[in-house]
Amino acid sequence: MRRLALCLTIGLLLNPVPFAHAADTVSPFAAPNLAPARAKIKAKDYAGALALLRPMLNSNINPDLFNLAGFCFRKTGDQQQAWVYYKKALDLDPNHLGTLEYQGELFVETGQLDKARQNLAQLKILCPRGCEELEDLQAAIAKAPKT
Repeated sequence: MRRLALCLTIGLLLNPVPFAHAADTVSPFAAPNLAPARAKIKAKDYAGALALLRPMLNSNINPDLFNLAGFCFRKTGDQQQAWVYYKKALDLDPNHLGTLEYQGELFVETGQLDKARQNLAQLKILCPRGCEELEDLQAAIAKAPKT
């Protein structure tokens, strides 16, 4: 039993990326309740989701919150604010899978394929067995116009 516990501990230390959900990474930062905003995002009501997220942005420091805000800003056409919130999320958690994907998609949308590929390379390192974020960014890059 001790050997199993030791192996699990070593495994967690060697692989610091915790189990992740689509667009979110388990985080040590206090998380506000993002479920209502996620429901609006799932329904493609990005403006409605932003209305829920905006009040949280000044009183919470959380990469999931910043990532979702960046996503909603991007989807509502405010690329400038999307850049700001993706940067804030990555400043807190440089390995945030969702942000690496979404920022990479914004790079694709703005013709910055080299930077999108950098995010993809980082996701390949973080997800050696694959993950949804890696697959989604690969698909976005594959669909990008060739320049």
